[in-house]
Amino acid sequence: MDEVGWYGDNSNNKTHPVGQKQPNAWGFYDMHGNVWEWCLDWWGEYPTTPVTDPTGPSSGIGTWRVMRGGSWNNRAWYCRSGLRFNYRPSGSLGFRVALAPVK
Repeated sequence: MDEVGWYGDNSNNKTHPVGQKQPNAWGFYDMHGNVWEWCLDWWGEYPTTPVTDPTGPSSGIGTWRVMRGGSWNNRAWYCRSGLRFNYRPSGSLGFRVALAPVK
C-alpha cells in the first residue's frame, strides 16, 4: 500500500496531489487511498453469481450511491477498490476524471 496510495499510516493526516505514488496496472494513479471516490454505480446488492467488473444496478435505493477506494485517514485494508460503501452525495468525497487516448 505504501507504494500506491496515501492512507492513515503514511499520509501525515492530509490529502496529497495525484501522481506521487506508483500507478496501477492500467496506468491510473491514486486509485487506493487519498480520498474516497464517488462511483457511477447506484447502491444495490451484487449478483449472487461470480462476475468480472460489475457495473452495479441501473437504478438504486433512494439517492444512495457507491464510494470506493479509501482515504488518507483509513487503515490500508479500507483502501481497495473491492470495498464499497453506500453514501448520499455530498461535497466531502472526490471523483476521478479519466481520459483515454484518441485513436
